[in-house]
Amino acid sequence: MKNQRRWKCGSDHPRRQFSVKVGTIFEDSPLSLTKWLPAVWMIGNCKNGVSSLEIARDIGVTQKTAWFMLHRIRFAMQRGSFEKMGGGGPVEADETFIGGLARNMHKHKRAEKIKGTGGAGKELVMGLLDRETGKVRVKHVPNRTRDTLHAEVSANVAAGSEVFTDEYVSYLGLDKTFVHEFVNHAEAYVRGNVHTNGLENFWSLLKRGLKGTYVSVEPFHLFRYLDEQAFRYNERKHEDGDGGRFAAILDTVVGRRLTYKALTGAECASPAATA
Repeated sequence: MKNQRRWKCGSDHPRRQFSVKVGTIFEDSPLSLTKWLPAVWMIGNCKNGVSSLEIARDIGVTQKTAWFMLHRIRFAMQRGSFEKMGGGGPVEADETFIGGLARNMHKHKRAEKIKGTGGAGKELVMGLLDRETGKVRVKHVPNRTRDTLHAEVSANVAAGSEVFTDEYVSYLGLDKTFVHEFVNHAEAYVRGNVHTNGLENFWSLLKRGLKGTYVSVEPFHLFRYLDEQAFRYNERKHEDGDGGRFAAILDTVVGRRLTYKALTGAECASPAATA
């Protein structure tokens, strides 16, 4: 249109005027792209993430607005693939617990969350690392039973591939489909080429961001923070550097609409988070 940066559809319908933001994560946002694009750059390139308070200060919006913006950008950072890992090299598989330390909790909060030993009161995340590509896939899972862990490995790793794990009992039986080897962490962390140190490195980066930057993450939002960290890790060696990561996020903003109602309601939760 001549007098504004909008387009007008020739069809006769109530909302025939539209902007470039329609059909993207930016749709229905009153904020201009001069605020959105710096937020995309920061979350895509800050190694340990960026808090909503920092975004709010830097671009001049409220913390609540910045929080909503960051979750919409995380939606664009979400990646998925039907291609299986392990085609040309071994795959590491491991799991970790996410959650605060019991000794740091108020006694009432500790009594509410900690009901047992080990990982009680914490969320479980499973990860797979393809050593050939250097890329990870992570997922919030309900438990670490044999059925759950075997299902994740089978869904993401090509049959016959080498799979390296620790000695946890739920991984036993993978040798029926894969070339499975494990390292006993009670004895050593590396046995020749067999180790899970690549995933341990990713876990340290993930927890540094969650504990140091975000401090507190609700379980039903955890999968979005996993998407964020996995994206930065997988794009860490992008040939175009920071600009390439920024462009990679913008490549996937179309068709990913996330409303505030969906984000804060029951429908925003992942299946694993509600299991």
